[in-house]
Amino acid sequence: MLRIIAGEFKGRRLKAPAGRSVRPTGDRVKEGWFSILQQSIPDARVLDLFAGSGALGFEALSRGAVAVDFVENHKASLAAMRDNAATLGVEARVTIHRSDAMRFAERLQPGAYDVAFADPPYASDDAQALAELFRQNPFARVFSVEHAADHSVSGDDTRRYGDTALTFLYAPPPPFAALRRPLPPPL
Repeated sequence: MLRIIAGEFKGRRLKAPAGRSVRPTGDRVKEGWFSILQQSIPDARVLDLFAGSGALGFEALSRGAVAVDFVENHKASLAAMRDNAATLGVEARVTIHRSDAMRFAERLQPGAYDVAFADPPYASDDAQALAELFRQNPFARVFSVEHAADHSVSGDDTRRYGDTALTFLYAPPPPFAALRRPLPPPL
């Protein structure tokens, strides 16, 4: 059973895609994930790569994100996401992309999102590949990826929850000049 843990839609159930192709993120892992990111979610533009049922993105919407882009290529997952968006009444805040998540991420511009999630298949090398891609092109302020705990993914912080790990990567701060405010005009 998938459910929203906190926020506006707390306790609401989500539809999971049929079949065994999707491995939903467990509640304990999801709670840890959102506890770490809680300050980054309100008013955020969110990207959910390898979205599956969309549980991570819908959790972000429930906690105050303004919009979520879901990226998935499996038909059953896409259908479940559309149903979940309709059930929650958030269709206007959601964009569902039928695409390969790796190819989608490769085309992103720096800073395209505030927060990005990825939950690629554990049997693939996609978690490390996404981390490397993010280092070359920080497409969000914070990027976090779920992976098997026995696989190392180079990042800024990794948390382990049993056989699951979450690795967080943060975009470098903007150059000092971008932080300077212009001087007021002379009187």
